[in-house]
Amino acid sequence: MAHKAGYVNIIGNPNVGKSTLMNAFVGEKLSIITAKAQTTRHRILGIVNGEDFQLILSDTPGIIKPAYELQDSMMKFVKSAFEDADILIYMVEIGEKELKDTSFLERLKKSKIPVLLLLNKIDASDQQTLEEQTQYWQEQLPSAEIHPISALRNFNVKEVFERILELLPEAPPYFPKDQLTDKPERFFVNEIIREKILEHYKKEIPYSVEIETEEFLEDEKIIRIRSIIMVERDSQKGIIIGHKGAALKRVGVAARKDLEKFFDKQVYIELYVKVNKNWRSNPNQLRRFGYDQK
Repeated sequence: MAHKAGYVNIIGNPNVGKSTLMNAFVGEKLSIITAKAQTTRHRILGIVNGEDFQLILSDTPGIIKPAYELQDSMMKFVKSAFEDADILIYMVEIGEKELKDTSFLERLKKSKIPVLLLLNKIDASDQQTLEEQTQYWQEQLPSAEIHPISALRNFNVKEVFERILELLPEAPPYFPKDQLTDKPERFFVNEIIREKILEHYKKEIPYSVEIETEEFLEDEKIIRIRSIIMVERDSQKGIIIGHKGAALKRVGVAARKDLEKFFDKQVYIELYVKVNKNWRSNPNQLRRFGYDQK
């Protein structure tokens, strides 16, 4: 039997359900999912293996007009998704009319590879609106296949997955068959902590934070983790810590619970907060945190 393999890259505006879809396909929570926009900062690969296929899913940051260096780097991850894709998934939600940066839509129109346009969150719509939206997007992207789905409710997700398998090119696997992602363990520690900050703090605080895991020590029974929460200003440090450390403790408890589920092992975690002034606009700091500045 011929083996199929390829990169299936997911793009779209912030908060349309890209991470929810990827996690549904992979069967593991690899990408942050919150109600806040711009939660994904990196390009994250999730690998789905079958006996005769390997599907490499790529979740990318939501498309925006960059306002500072970090966001510019995030959009470079999106641009890279066009370069190595065998199939592109363009995800929109009911009521959406365009990408935040229309240059990406023009690239989709010129794409020589299959484009699946997934019209997400149809559980929050009615039949007439769905038909109108389908017609609108058929006019915008005539070459794209349109599939209505609800990633959150798992509606039509299996059918889309099977269609992707049909479109995959014949190729040997790109990664070992037991590999789930391209990211190391510390990356997911950082992402889980960052997710808890997104959930527990408001306004600019979550977007001013970066996580760096300095220690990850694993033995048979327990994983010991020490992570630093980087903020841009002293005032943000005080907010993260909270009165008598209560806010930071709340984040640590919530992160530990999710980390224990993720690693299926007992976790001990220590969190510290440091000020790293204006790191989002500092090319050297961005490189340190894994954001490509080339």
